[in-house]
This record gives sequence, C-alpha cells and structure tokens, in this order.
Amino acid sequence: MAADDVPLSNMERIRQEIADSFDEELELEIDEARLEEMLRDLTDHPVREQLERRFYFRELFRLQHELVRLQDWVRHKGLKVVVIFEGRDSAGKGGVIKRITQRLNPRVCRVAALPAPNERERTQWYFQRYAAHLPAAGEIVLFDRSWYNRAGVERVMGFCSEAEVEEFFQTVPQFERMLLRSGTILAKYWFSITDAEQQFRFNMRIHDPLKQWKLSPMDVESRRRWEDYTHAKEAMLERTHIPEAPWWVVEAVDKKKARLNCIAHLLARTPYDEIAHPPVILPPRVRHADYSRTPIPAQLYVPSRY
Repeated sequence: MAADDVPLSNMERIRQEIADSFDEELELEIDEARLEEMLRDLTDHPVREQLERRFYFRELFRLQHELVRLQDWVRHKGLKVVVIFEGRDSAGKGGVIKRITQRLNPRVCRVAALPAPNERERTQWYFQRYAAHLPAAGEIVLFDRSWYNRAGVERVMGFCSEAEVEEFFQTVPQFERMLLRSGTILAKYWFSITDAEQQFRFNMRIHDPLKQWKLSPMDVESRRRWEDYTHAKEAMLERTHIPEAPWWVVEAVDKKKARLNCIAHLLARTPYDEIAHPPVILPPRVRHADYSRTPIPAQLYVPSRY
C-alpha cells in the first residue's frame, strides 16, 4: 500500500474535509496574488496597505457563518431580501457576491445578472424584466447590476434618451417604495474605486488569458469615458438616494476590506436571529440478503490521471 493510500482516522478525515471546504476561497486568493505579481512589472501598481491574510480569512469565514444564520432566518420567517450591487467595471461586485453565495443554499440565495435586453424586452415597461427576478417569500436575490443600468451604462453609452433617463429618475423611488411596502428588504451598494485602480485591474485582465473574457468592448469603452461615468454616478446617487432606500458606498480599492465591510454591513442592517434546528439522526441503512451491486463496466469510468 502506497503512503497516500494509508487509511485516515475519523479525526483526520474531518480535518481534511474542513480544509477542502476552504480550498475554493484559497484558490481565489492565490489567483489574485498571481495576477498582481504578473502585472507588477507591467504597470504602476497603486500603493495600498493589505489586510493580513490570516485575519482576512478568519473574518471572512466568521461572516459567512453569520450569512448562513441569516439565510436560515430569511427562510424561516418568509422574508424577501433584495441586495443591489453597482459600481464601475472591475470594481469588485462579482467578488463580494461570490463570497456571499459561496456557502449558502442556491435555492434560498440566488444571483440575478441580466444580459442586455432583447428586442421584445426593449418594448416593455423598463422595470418589467427586473421584476420577474424579485424574490418570493424565503428568498434572497443579489442583483449583479440592476435597474440602475439606465442611470449608468445606458445613459453614458447612448442606449436611451435623456427623456427616458428623467422618467427613470422619477419612477425608481416609487418603484422601490412599492417593494418596501410589499415587505421586501432592500439594500443598495455602490462599489467605489479610483481611476488608477481601474487602470490596474483592466491591465490585469488584458495580460491574463484566464481573465480576458471579463474585458468586453463595452468595458474598454467605459475606460475612455471615466468622467462621463463619474457624472452619471453622481446624478444617480443624488436623484435615487431616498430615506427608505439609501445608497451605501463601499470603498473598494482594497478588495479584501471591501468584501468584509460590505458583508458585515449587510448583516448589521438585516435583523436576524438563531433558528433552532432539530438534531439530524441518520437511520440505519436497510440491508437485504438478496441485494448485490451490479459491477460497472470498466469503459464507463473516467481515466484516473491524478
């Protein structure tokens, strides 16, 4: 028997399973570190302090545990939660969404990331296609970009008229108040990065073949129109920041701090409590004397390359 084939004790197996459950997050962090090292000599890296890695992981796993408790509370109480993530391209919206959903039940917490509207959707009431993705009781929906596309990319890129933008600004407070009156919990986050940081992150995508798919022609054009996006963002925050549904700005130059701050804030402003779960007891497996497992033909197995 090879060294790798030595049977593990139950405690060793438990430790290994826990370590495996953290591997995805570790891989994501290693990937980001690899990219930053790759780009260090290709572009000016914005200077910033970094969170200590061990502290970051400890806090992230603690917050993810609280997210599981929040999920149980939402499901138990039949709550409806909508969280909107907006920001410039490469601001880190996808990263925080990934960390929020990482350990949650996809039947309870799901992501709505809508593509550009098709011909039929362009003739509908503007909010109609977004309303179709709103949560039912016991659900959390995270919008990776939302109806605020109209105040951002659509306005800057000329995909709508100024009259349509003005109509949006008039309607969105009413729309969101309707959601709140229906019992929906609504949180809106804007991820803020600097000009230099976006330049750096775009360069990371350009030089990494694993990330180039993230850089669309629209993203490239948005880089040129940085100031137009700034004016659009300022107008959006001014016109749609209402007491019932305020905007919350996340400083996102440091990705790790942004994730922790956003998740902690979301947990703090969404009251929840512990739900007691009955203990799960595995029943004994039923065994039949005439049962035999049919062998699987060898050609059906995936080759063991590793």
